[in-house]
Amino acid sequence: MTAARLVAIGIIYLGSALAWFILGGTVVSRTGESDQKIATEVARLWGGRHTQIAPSAWVEVPRLVVEELPPNVAGGPVRRVEKTVVDRVAAPASSSRVDVSLDLDQRRKGLLWYDTYGVAFAGEYRFHNPHDVPRRFVVSFVFPSAEGLYDDFAFELNGTPTPPVADLAQGLSATADLAPGQEAMLKVRYRSRGLGDWTYAFSGSGVAQVRDFLLVMKTDFQSIDFPAGTLSPTERSPHGKGWTLTWQFASLVTGQRIGMDAPNRLNPGPLASRITFFAPVSLLFFITVMVILGAIRGQSLHPMHYFFVSAAFFAFHLLLAYLVDHVDIHAAFVISAATSLFLVVSYLRVVAGTRFALAQAGAAQLVFLVLFSYAFFFEGYTGLTVTVGAIVTLYVLMQLTARVRWEDVFARDGATLRKA
Repeated sequence: MTAARLVAIGIIYLGSALAWFILGGTVVSRTGESDQKIATEVARLWGGRHTQIAPSAWVEVPRLVVEELPPNVAGGPVRRVEKTVVDRVAAPASSSRVDVSLDLDQRRKGLLWYDTYGVAFAGEYRFHNPHDVPRRFVVSFVFPSAEGLYDDFAFELNGTPTPPVADLAQGLSATADLAPGQEAMLKVRYRSRGLGDWTYAFSGSGVAQVRDFLLVMKTDFQSIDFPAGTLSPTERSPHGKGWTLTWQFASLVTGQRIGMDAPNRLNPGPLASRITFFAPVSLLFFITVMVILGAIRGQSLHPMHYFFVSAAFFAFHLLLAYLVDHVDIHAAFVISAATSLFLVVSYLRVVAGTRFALAQAGAAQLVFLVLFSYAFFFEGYTGLTVTVGAIVTLYVLMQLTARVRWEDVFARDGATLRKA
């Protein structure tokens, strides 16, 4: 009879676990569908990911080319035609001064928070004609995002603003005639809004060489991180609520970029799914403690009692999964936890008394369901929290049962069940 009761409890546990996996799958599906649909809308409304590429420049070098053409008639002379072609010879910036300000302004849509920010960009670039003859100098600038809005935009070469261009999809360019060794200064500035990481690339692709480079970035947020494949700042110092970060290089050859990964807020959808998938572990701890305590005190719960308690546990995750769509994740967690605790305590108070419902079942639910689930709010510490909780639980149970004669307990339970 005792074995049959344990088997019944195990079946209830497995059924509850299956229900949690189904619920967790629906949350994951809702989150994925929401992200695919809403991320595009956010990018269109706010602006896409920003990758600002340094302006590229070159000088035009004319070159005389002689082409041989076939004769007009059979046996006639070969014709030679001379024409002038213009080669583009790269003219890297001799000096770069860039200022960037990032102001975090995260937006929530559906089950996800999106890392949106405002960016103010200003750059001064010096170029020079390295040849000993006058050359035509050309500089080209590409916008960091095709979906962005650019306010207070300026693009000036040697103090001359660039005339309006009909199609800015490929960026814009300006030209100037430079004497041998003459310098040209390009000034670019704008205010825009972006989504996700902000990066600055020294070139469009491949390895680039930069000289006399200085980029100063100011943030209004403390939690900073740098995307993979980007350079760490050479200096950093606190600035108000954020940081002042400096990248300074006298001469650098690299294929990496400069970047900033805006801090991520706790996303309700992924958090709710992780808590839901973990729920069977919480219930397993709870059932184990309840079974052992029942065996010790000689009043075990019936499998039907565990069925209703498991349903009350499931109510926590079900309510959390759909509340996070409408209220703050912390408020949703508190409401869901309070609801589940009320269901369990009020039910077991009638079944086994107020003291058992509060001091044993309620306390166990508070630890294994509420506190274990809340550990997911602290990314990186969830596993440690659960491990410590499991070890403490094991210690308490070992101390409580160290003097228990289990053969007497099982014999007593069998006799009780036979009388029933």
